[in-house]
Amino acid sequence: MRLKDKVAIITGSGQGIGEGIAQRFAREGAKVVLVDVNESQIKAVEQDIKGKNGTAMAVAGDVTSQAAMRDLVAKVVQEFGTVDIVINNAGITRDARLHKMTEEKWDMVINVNLKGTFNLCQAVAPVMSEKGYGKIVNISSAARMGNVGQTNYSASKAGVVGLTRALAKELAPKQINVNAVAPGFIETEMSKKVPEDLLKAMIKNIPMLRQGTVEEIASTCVFLASDEAGFINGQVIHVDGGRFMF
Repeated sequence: MRLKDKVAIITGSGQGIGEGIAQRFAREGAKVVLVDVNESQIKAVEQDIKGKNGTAMAVAGDVTSQAAMRDLVAKVVQEFGTVDIVINNAGITRDARLHKMTEEKWDMVINVNLKGTFNLCQAVAPVMSEKGYGKIVNISSAARMGNVGQTNYSASKAGVVGLTRALAKELAPKQINVNAVAPGFIETEMSKKVPEDLLKAMIKNIPMLRQGTVEEIASTCVFLASDEAGFINGQVIHVDGGRFMF
């Protein structure tokens, strides 16, 4: 177990990639804190993990609120004594072309995806700094390179990369690693709703000629959250089948 007894907060863990990361972390021995605005979803995941003899705690919380994230960290420290790992996965899309992009859609995506990531990083940094140890993994996206109809989402995920690199430099003296994972086209319940002709066109642009899996994202997060990645800091790992190469 690569994360045995580590305390890990995972936002947006009620479904999809976030749930997959939480399930994998629990199998790796972590004490998993599930965070989402949808309490019923994270409660279901909590019960599922506990049913497999894992340790999990569900906490309903809004990442866009600084106060809520401070309260979350305080609650986790009270329950488990510390926080070792944070996975900032919570994210939303509100797609529209530029001329139809409303202020509401822009603000919602920036607030959840970028501000939400900042809020939890800010809340957890004092706990990690005090003990001189921490792993923060921020979920960006291959969309940070720019997608038609996603000015808000692309901007937010590019912002996550800038935030990651700035925090990596700022927190490194405290032995806190801050990295990002940028998923490409991943097979989820959402991707299953993509029309078949569009799905084939999207896969054609991936050198590996397939979608990625949630488990492949989770595996990357496990590595970055483990002590095996102790000297990796400020990096963005694209898990996109070679769609973007640098």
